[in-house]
Amino acid sequence: MGLVKISDELHEEIRKSSHVMSRSINSQVEFWIKTGMLAELNPTLTFNEILQQRLRDENVSLESILQEAKPI
Repeated sequence: MGLVKISDELHEEIRKSSHVMSRSINSQVEFWIKTGMLAELNPTLTFNEILQQRLRDENVSLESILQEAKPI
């Protein structure tokens, strides 16, 4: 495991985002890094398409989630 130097401002935004998403700070950074890498490798996919693919890769049943989901 290595260290990555980031600005205090970015760290604060990560901290706030991790709280909202119920993730640790490290998990939030890892999520953003993986998603960003996938976005660069698949520039024609939307953010939602990338997330859907990641969920499929983990065998998450999207149908059951979508049936239970309610619009905001």
